[in-house]
Amino acid sequence: MTIEAILNLDIGGPRINRHVYGHFAEHLGRCIYGGFYVGADSDIPNEGGIRLDVVDALRALGIPNLRWPGGCFADEYHWRDGIGPQDQRPVMVNTHWGGVEENNHFGTHEFMALCELLGAEPYISGNVGSGTVREMSDWVEYLTRDGDSPMARLRKANGRDQPWNVRFWGLGNEAWGCGGNMTAQHYAQEARRYGTYCRDYGDNKLYKIAAGANAEDYAWTETLMKQLGHLGCQHIRNTAYHALSLHYYTIPGTTWTNKGSATLFDTGEYYTTMAEAARIEQLIAGHAAVMDCYDPAKSVGLVLDEWGTWFDVEPGTNPGFLYQQNTLRDALVASLHFDVFHRHADRLVMANIAQTVNVLQAMILTDPDSKALVLTPTYHVFQMNQGHQDATSLRVDFRGELPSRPVGDATLTTVSVSASRKDGRLLVSLSNLDATDAADITIDLRGGAVRTVEALILTSQALQDHNTPQSPTAVVPRAHEGVSLSGGTLRVHLPAHSFVTVSGAL
Repeated sequence: MTIEAILNLDIGGPRINRHVYGHFAEHLGRCIYGGFYVGADSDIPNEGGIRLDVVDALRALGIPNLRWPGGCFADEYHWRDGIGPQDQRPVMVNTHWGGVEENNHFGTHEFMALCELLGAEPYISGNVGSGTVREMSDWVEYLTRDGDSPMARLRKANGRDQPWNVRFWGLGNEAWGCGGNMTAQHYAQEARRYGTYCRDYGDNKLYKIAAGANAEDYAWTETLMKQLGHLGCQHIRNTAYHALSLHYYTIPGTTWTNKGSATLFDTGEYYTTMAEAARIEQLIAGHAAVMDCYDPAKSVGLVLDEWGTWFDVEPGTNPGFLYQQNTLRDALVASLHFDVFHRHADRLVMANIAQTVNVLQAMILTDPDSKALVLTPTYHVFQMNQGHQDATSLRVDFRGELPSRPVGDATLTTVSVSASRKDGRLLVSLSNLDATDAADITIDLRGGAVRTVEALILTSQALQDHNTPQSPTAVVPRAHEGVSLSGGTLRVHLPAHSFVTVSGAL
């Protein structure tokens, strides 16, 4: 079928914040140890124990920020255990993820060194669940205060004279669950208290993110917004926190103990996964609507700092390590999410996929028995979409209804498109979620001229295809010949289950 659309090149929408392409690294399974960090004595090339091929791969994505140390781990992590000489750091038990012992060799200084190597901004999630206000306040001072103070002296004693720049600060994580099992009312008061004592030092201005809702818990969002201002106010009166988080995972299975396989799935399971992924639009729009009631000026940000697919772990791996393969299906979940992020750029200021290495919907998989590193299909979606970072969003309007199909009680729209412009270039992202049928899109380009176009496609013969150390390029971007530009009309052929980007010079 042929789909007709209109794209006005001269009518720009909100800027797409580059931080919606953020990442997440928790002390979970082999994300940190064996993923990012191999230790200085490893024969894998490293700098201070940080694995350099992982760094190089992520730098190629323009990774804007990295969230650490959790996740659920954040609310049992005590930062003082991870500073000072490594051989003097106490061992801790990671009770959330596998009950393994951790030696705390990867701590504050190692994380900040990692961010510097990546060229990424740090996003630190502080401990509200089992920590104290003073502990969090001291960590902010340790990281960001110049001059003379108790924490600045301690940092200098540990080898870092100058403070770091750390803008993004999370006031706990999932306070409704693993972060303390709190009620919304109780956590809202805690967030104000903790946020009050997280100080700005010098030129470092904190952007404090309150632990927000799980999925469709709109009441949680409303409770947090009530702490900041009154209904109809044009501005927010107190700045104990500047944004609210939201967590949503795409889980196609029937229960938490039967989430389905990452690679062994049929077409029905594929469509269920895509319908669950598509719910993110409803959720972001719903939470944004609640926030609009209290903050019509949109001064408070929405941060989706955990998102992605969650399947059963790979057979033979530790159930607490959440290691799963990554197929073309995962890539299409990611491409669909990014279109939604672009459409809601007026409120969504950050998003962090879970997680960067070896956990859940990872960018990178490392082999524990070799030096092999695999870039997943999801990695390539980030790569192909990189031009949207900090670009001006462009609205895409369609003539008639888009193709769709029923999936259980839901209706899944099977074609998704978003567009932006930046630095004299147009970038259009197009996903065809239909497992079997191709689609053709004709886009009427108005309000400007596109001189030349080039296109990439990410697809494969089977939805279950994925990259391995033995076949690292099974699912990778390739040049796409099914694109033409004639006058002001752009025509794009979308094969079944494919993701295409079209870049053009304006």
